[in-house]
Amino acid sequence: MINIRAIDVIRLLIKDKKKICIYSLTLGIIGVILSFGTPKVYKSTVTLAPEESGQGFSANTSSLASMIGINLKIGQTGDAIYPEIYPDLMRSTKFLVDLFPIKVTTQKTHETYSYQDYLQNYQKKAITSYPLEWIKSVMKSFTGDKNEGVSSKPNPYYLNKDEYGIVMAISDKLECSVDKKTNVITITVQDQDPLIAATVADSVQVHLQRAITDYRTKKARADLEYVDQLFVEANKQYTMARRKYSRYYDANSNIILKSVQSEIDNLESDMQLKYNIYTQVAEQRQLAIAKVQERTPAFSIIQGASVPIKHSSRPKVITLAMWMFLGFMLRCAILFWRNRKMFIMF
Repeated sequence: MINIRAIDVIRLLIKDKKKICIYSLTLGIIGVILSFGTPKVYKSTVTLAPEESGQGFSANTSSLASMIGINLKIGQTGDAIYPEIYPDLMRSTKFLVDLFPIKVTTQKTHETYSYQDYLQNYQKKAITSYPLEWIKSVMKSFTGDKNEGVSSKPNPYYLNKDEYGIVMAISDKLECSVDKKTNVITITVQDQDPLIAATVADSVQVHLQRAITDYRTKKARADLEYVDQLFVEANKQYTMARRKYSRYYDANSNIILKSVQSEIDNLESDMQLKYNIYTQVAEQRQLAIAKVQERTPAFSIIQGASVPIKHSSRPKVITLAMWMFLGFMLRCAILFWRNRKMFIMF
């Protein structure tokens, strides 16, 4: 049976207070060293609201359903991409690879790099990562693996190790959340440089809007492209018929033969038919352009990207307190284990 009395515990701790202080201070110093050896991180946040496509009773029903976590908007819009899966879209390999060419500028040195070059060559590493990096370099020297590097145009479907590592690094830096009640999208980007964090946050917002717009307007743009082809062909046919009629009429306008007049009438009818087709296709083209505009989603930027002033890393005072508490608990565990017979009664 275990019998622990508070007075016995207090006496044991007072008796061992010197070593408890040593353990706490030692781990506190280790924590501070690790804290100073970890690069500061800055966060930039963008908040935007997508266009609501539902109207009337169905929209109100969807709003009520979203309050209890049920989404009824899929059936209304017919879209396969809706706000709740935007975070999954941002984690896709293609979306992340598209961020590689972004131009970023550091706040201190004002040097400009591509985002992939910056992540691969100019990121500071935490002091705790050096042992792992050393082990990897030793393993590469034995296995003969070479640094493959990042190609100028990475293929999202076939990445090498270095490209995959950058994709994972970007994925860790991005965070996207969607409020189920309001559909407000919050995008957060963290980086060691505050200016780069804001730049990437703004670029991610633009890329997300572009991806959603491309999807929503894909069918309408395909229809517009087809109608454009019909419009060009109809215009060509009408122009040819008009020129043919004009040439024949100018050459035979003074001839009163029935055959000539009949041919003029036929050419005029053909020109009029081609003109009617041309005007109909022109109307369809205008409707197709309007359809693309109608399908293009609107996003309201609630909060744009801004350069953060303060870092979001854990304060060093809190780190010191946590590690000192860890040292205290470690010493207490050792102390209680060595004196366990005091608390166990048979």
